[in-house]
Amino acid sequence: MRFLYELGICLYGMLLRLAALWHPKAAQMVRGRRGWRGALGRAMQGREGRVVWFHCASLGEFEQGRPIMEAFMQQHPDWRLVVTFFSPSGYNVRRDYELAEAVLYLPLDTARNAREFVELLSPSCAFFVKYEIWRNLLMALERRGVPTFLVSARFRHDQLFFRPYGGWYRRLLSCFTRIFVQDDDSWELLRGLGLAERVTISGDSRFDRVVAAARRTASLPALEAFAAGHELLIAGSTWPPDEEHLLPLAQSLPAGWKLVVAPHEIDGARIDGWLARAGGGLRYTQLTDNSPLATGRILVVDTVGILLSVYQYGDLAYIGGGFGVGIHNTLEAAACSIPVLFGPRYEQFLEADDLIEEGAALAIHSGEELRRAALGLMGDGARRRTMGARAGEYVEGNTGASGLVVHDVEKILEQHAV
Repeated sequence: MRFLYELGICLYGMLLRLAALWHPKAAQMVRGRRGWRGALGRAMQGREGRVVWFHCASLGEFEQGRPIMEAFMQQHPDWRLVVTFFSPSGYNVRRDYELAEAVLYLPLDTARNAREFVELLSPSCAFFVKYEIWRNLLMALERRGVPTFLVSARFRHDQLFFRPYGGWYRRLLSCFTRIFVQDDDSWELLRGLGLAERVTISGDSRFDRVVAAARRTASLPALEAFAAGHELLIAGSTWPPDEEHLLPLAQSLPAGWKLVVAPHEIDGARIDGWLARAGGGLRYTQLTDNSPLATGRILVVDTVGILLSVYQYGDLAYIGGGFGVGIHNTLEAAACSIPVLFGPRYEQFLEADDLIEEGAALAIHSGEELRRAALGLMGDGARRRTMGARAGEYVEGNTGASGLVVHDVEKILEQHAV
């Protein structure tokens, strides 16, 4: 099995290099990993202090792990933080993260890469966020006796760990010194594997991050001017299927309402085409002092990194991705105390189930259902405010995971005399 895993990683690397010839994201991943030994060596050279390593697959996992990083570094200001990413979406946005000594791409998980990476990094402890489980890296850390933690994890019964033929993969879970899970179901699944003693139910650290971020959102004068005297439907992290479903609503917004759309991927031609079909609108990056913000009906936020600040102006939110592989972050909108709508693919997101159960969100299954649900809430301010208040209370009530994780980690590090 070890041979097949190594072969699979090598084949993936070959396919990635081949795809890089025409695929921009693959090209970034190949370029970013080129010369990783030199980059890591330079980052570590001549620096004193212990190293804590956080690995995140992409930007979402980084934001999930960020409150834990910050709480840990507050406790250990003399340690050096190194952050790695698997994909460009995290690296490109957070490569200048001010708290980190170095931000790097994770090398592909071959046995040689893993051994050399851990030797060069020489971490005193390591954190993997949510789903990132790499066999060779975990084994290299275990051989060196490095306390290693999986944080904000969530497990499902259909994962390979819980299959009759998943024994080889299950073994990797025992490489973690402690596994911090989001919910009781995950704990029960791991208990069934005999791992209960090394599992803690901590909750989801994203709540800590989103509440802290919501409290210090930046003001956006253009959004204030656009919203003046109106209520806003914010459609965040949308994909083309979401935008198709939003189109009938965009073409017939009720009086007193405006629409803000923040696509997940910025494609100028697609945005212009959609705006033309919707009857016209404005693009955030093209606004000038003469832009008709007061009279415009639709504004497309064609930039990244400000969505949470946008949500603070909303009265109703639609979260994209539910008509594709899965919904995006619902917590940012909920933290701003606004009701949330999303598509049918939300089953892997515990917070989506919770928001529905709390009466703070609605799942919709078609464009017509979206139109009816949105218009119903647009016309019922009392219900909208009640749902929004429940959303905010739900998010606030689930904070505290980061403190719990860091408290438990501190005790474990004391036992390891780190």
